[in-house]
Amino acid sequence: MAAPQLKSAMTSENAPLIAPEPRPGSNLPEFTVGDLARRLKRSIEEEFGFVRVRGEISQPKKHSSGHCYMRLKDDTAVIEAVCWRGTMAKLAIRPEEGLEVIVTGRMTTYPGRSQYQLIVESMELAGEGALLKMLEERKRRLTAEGLFDPARKKRIPFLPDVIGVVTSPTGAVIRDILHRLNDRFPRHVLLWPVAVQGERAAAEVTAAIEGFNRIQPGGAQGSRVPRPDLIIVARGGGSLEDLMAFNEENVVRAAAASAIPLISAVGHETDTTLIDFASDLRAPTPTAAAEMAVPVRGELLAQILDDERRLLASALRAVEDRRNRVEGLARGLGDPRALLEGHAQRLDDRAERLNLAASALLERRRTRVGELAAKLRHPREKLAQADQKLVSESRALDSALRHAVTTAGGRFDRVAGRLSLTPARVKLADGERRVADLTPRLDRSYAKGVADKAAKLASLGQLLESYSYKGVLARGFALVEDRDGRPVTRADQATPGLAVNIVFADDAKVAATIDGGAPKMETKPELQGEAKPEKKVAPRKPRVVPVQGSLF
Repeated sequence: MAAPQLKSAMTSENAPLIAPEPRPGSNLPEFTVGDLARRLKRSIEEEFGFVRVRGEISQPKKHSSGHCYMRLKDDTAVIEAVCWRGTMAKLAIRPEEGLEVIVTGRMTTYPGRSQYQLIVESMELAGEGALLKMLEERKRRLTAEGLFDPARKKRIPFLPDVIGVVTSPTGAVIRDILHRLNDRFPRHVLLWPVAVQGERAAAEVTAAIEGFNRIQPGGAQGSRVPRPDLIIVARGGGSLEDLMAFNEENVVRAAAASAIPLISAVGHETDTTLIDFASDLRAPTPTAAAEMAVPVRGELLAQILDDERRLLASALRAVEDRRNRVEGLARGLGDPRALLEGHAQRLDDRAERLNLAASALLERRRTRVGELAAKLRHPREKLAQADQKLVSESRALDSALRHAVTTAGGRFDRVAGRLSLTPARVKLADGERRVADLTPRLDRSYAKGVADKAAKLASLGQLLESYSYKGVLARGFALVEDRDGRPVTRADQATPGLAVNIVFADDAKVAATIDGGAPKMETKPELQGEAKPEKKVAPRKPRVVPVQGSLF
């Protein structure tokens, strides 16, 4: 039982490696795969515990766990590399495809895949040329996304009430900005202190820009911090590596997404960073950014006083011009009192004439009404005349009615209003009898019309049957048609090998095939050789040879 326990202890990774016993008959010791892998791992780690490797990053992949896997290559070899999550947060640059870097770390092996790899502890760019190449590639990519589009840039306010400054609280930059603002136009300044160099600089600058944008208009909730009208991101001069924080992609994206107008003042006039392209306005220095942010108060006051003086002089001159024009126009006008007196007199004259015209018109209308009234008849006279006419018409109607009754042979009861006409009833009975006779006459006429139509239809049917080809078939002929049902009517249609159907009078069809050759016609007896008078042939019905008989 001791042997298995010893084997289990040796398979542990931290257990001492004991050389196995040689195989009987062989001088070479035997290793297990795990033992050999651990020996190689320990040998590589002891030999290459700390190395610096220069190469180009290839296929960087960030895992969901936060680790980053990549390859370092040159023109001759490739080595796997891994950067753990804790180390990734400390790197000054982010691994990108094609970036030439110098990596510091330690070598180890990964027995699960039988490969050696480099554990990255730090990473830096391999020279300024590689850094510029990386920045140019990043600039091209961000430009393609539209982050540097001039149409996205916002207008800088003429005189912001609150200015937010993102810079180091201990450097000379904030003092220069405050000093320049006090000289030109004192404003309320909010400072968001950040690191402007190092590993934390990019994240803090991004957080500062986004923090200023999160402040609600009217002040932050629960505080009296106002929202800035303008943001200045500033830093003093330095080397390209010192300004790398302002070239990071997260800083550039935060500046481009800022809803508050932003001025970038990073480095000196010759220094250019990617945030300069994403900002709404670039200042060559932090002092110049303060000058761009606000105008000079003294110059504004002088401008306002000058504008006031010019406005007052212009207003006085306009008033004087209008006064002179009114006076000139007034000299061309007549005396208003004289004009009013003439119009008043004319108004009195028109009013008097209007009263007289109204009286005269009323008198004329009264006279006309009297004349028309004299021509009218009194209503009593019209009613009496109408009554007389009604009585006369009633008598005439009564006389005409009696005459009609006497002529018809009836009688009229004036009291009951009834008229009895005996001959009229006779006429009505005669009419009913005549109507009753119309029914059988109509039936006979309808039956005769149907019979005539049936006879005509039968005649047309017989005529149609005589025209049908089936009558010809019944007399001993046959119809030849191809397999598609089209009739074969000419000899040139009967090509050799053509499949046909022969249709007889009973609609039966017989399939046949044309074997070729022209149809054979039988020769009359009198045309063949010499006549034989001694042999009399009894007259018989001539044999009808079908034309298509020679086709079979």
